[in-house]
Amino acid sequence: MAHVTITQATYRAAIIGTGFMGRVHSHAIAVAGGTVAGIVGSSPEKAREAADSLRAEAVYEDAAALIDAADVVHVCVPNHLHAPIALAAIAAGKHVVCEKPLATDAATARAMTEAADAAGVVAAVPFVYRFHPMVREARARVAAGQIGRLTLAHGSYLQDWLLRPGDDNWRVDADKGGALRAFGDIGSHWCDLLEFVTGDRITAVNAQLATANRRRSGREVTTEDIVTLQFATRGGMIGSTVVSQVSAGRKNRLLLEVSGTEATLAFDQEQPETLWVGGRESNAVLMRDPESLSPDAARLATVPGGHAQGYQDCFNAFVADTRAAVAGETPDGLPVFADGLRAARIAEAVAASARRRDWTEVDR
Repeated sequence: MAHVTITQATYRAAIIGTGFMGRVHSHAIAVAGGTVAGIVGSSPEKAREAADSLRAEAVYEDAAALIDAADVVHVCVPNHLHAPIALAAIAAGKHVVCEKPLATDAATARAMTEAADAAGVVAAVPFVYRFHPMVREARARVAAGQIGRLTLAHGSYLQDWLLRPGDDNWRVDADKGGALRAFGDIGSHWCDLLEFVTGDRITAVNAQLATANRRRSGREVTTEDIVTLQFATRGGMIGSTVVSQVSAGRKNRLLLEVSGTEATLAFDQEQPETLWVGGRESNAVLMRDPESLSPDAARLATVPGGHAQGYQDCFNAFVADTRAAVAGETPDGLPVFADGLRAARIAEAVAASARRRDWTEVDR
């Protein structure tokens, strides 16, 4: 049975932000053999309440002191705080794992990427859906030419957690989450997965944005609930996707379907144990079985076939590969700040297209 590589490098992590994502990061750090040197929360009280669940050795009130105590800084705070914390960690010579979107605008994302490159530190972004074994299998089949020349890609990323006017979160606030909410939060995942699986790049977009709930918790909302997107790629594909955080019944449904001149592949994140393979003569549903997968997919299949893997397993593999990179290895497919910058550039093109109601080129 294949296993994710766990290196012996020191991995003492600082977690800044103690909400849901902080807990996910903490679990992944433990699975990768690292330790949580300390945490900082939005208040000392919240940090103390979260200390046990985040496996924290200590609670800090000062982020700078915690950064000094760690090897790797995990940034799990609202989006507008990503840049100052990540840049402070980079300036201190620390490796960084920063939640996405990397920044609320492409210029800031570029500054963060350039700072990490200049400092020579590992700087990763959790585009963790790359770490589903069946996503890696799809990528391997595309790279091997089994799909033929790629012609079409389409899909969606649908959620319902903001369906009602009373549903609220800091992400809804443009000052904290950024001008694009649904696209920045989950549409970025879809576009990253498309480019990762196909090896192709989106070059132009035509987008529409809609806000289903104009008021939430008694205040005006300016960020979008829904995005429809058409796109073209450098390699000649065309396609579309739909992004929504107000689709009743859809909890976290990321669907990517890619068609070529020989076959079609479809991956549904809510059914992550399978990959649909379509052909002219017959179709097949490929099960996750490390005995029959491509090497990179098998590497990420940490339990035998029939024993389900999911979202947390993806995060575990992402942190394990981050730890390997800190140790000097070069794990294939690790999403880094350059990928976060890429997502920010696509987001800016989406915003510009929606504003102009026309096609917009994506800045390379």
